[in-house]
Formats: sequence, C-alpha cells, structure tokens
Amino acid sequence: MHPNAELIERFYQAFQRHDAEAMAACYAPDAHFSDPVFPDLSNGDPANMWRMLLLRAAELTLVYRDVSADDKTGRAHWTATYPFSKTGRTVVNEIDAAFEFRDGKIVRHRDSFDLWRWSGMALGLKGKLLGWSPLVQNAVRAQAAAGLAAFKAKAGNP
Repeated sequence: MHPNAELIERFYQAFQRHDAEAMAACYAPDAHFSDPVFPDLSNGDPANMWRMLLLRAAELTLVYRDVSADDKTGRAHWTATYPFSKTGRTVVNEIDAAFEFRDGKIVRHRDSFDLWRWSGMALGLKGKLLGWSPLVQNAVRAQAAAGLAAFKAKAGNP
C-alpha cells in the first residue's frame, strides 16, 4: 500500500475511534479543508473542526472504503451516521474525499456531499423543501462557522 494511502487509512481509523488528535496529526500545519458546510478552513481550523464535531457527535459511526493514493493525491469514500445535534434527526451522509499530500502529511482535504440531501435529513421538512436554496445553505454555513468560532474561543484557541 502506498504511504499516502496508509495515511488516509490512519486518518479514518482515528475518526472511527473518535481520536481528533490523531486525525489532526495527519494534517500539515498549513493544511486546507473544504466541504459544502465549511468551504475554506486553514490555520489549524481543519483540526479544530474535527475536535468540535467529534465532541458533539458521541454517537457518530463511520465506515470508509475505496482508499487510493499516489505521491501527490488520494481519494476515499466515507459514510457518517449520527444524530444531528440541533434536531436529533438521524443523518446518513455519503461523502467523497479528495486529498493532496506533501512530506507525508495532508495539505488539502476536500469533502464533497449533497448539502440539499443532508439538509433534508438534518432539518426535516424545511431542509427537504428549501435545502437547495442559497438562503438555507448559507444559514447552515453561518451556523457552522459560529459554532467553530465558539468552540475555539472556549478551548482558548482563537
């Protein structure tokens, strides 16, 4: 197995154990992360996001598959199942991950999933009917950003 594929395996195995520090150790200090909810994280925020999410998602289960990597890039598919903290509704999120590597660390991590589909599961009827709209999607992003800022402030990590 390619060393970068092993890095992806370590990352997701740590995720399955809810070990945010081991996940953070897979990232380079200047790593960037993006997904439909957190479109542009850097400066240590990818690790802070995982810390926050794992703290809030004690019941999260994760399975991953289709890990592949070469010297520069990698891919995986993962499924997260958890109750959404704001509504208690069960979310089963199917996610495609793309990675870029440098010196044995992740420098760019991009997760892709259907935010409308996620909104329907997490928010119920409102999400099913309006989850496609920029208004709802921007509200989800703003709430997530505010949650991350509050988490960092509480942890003393601005």
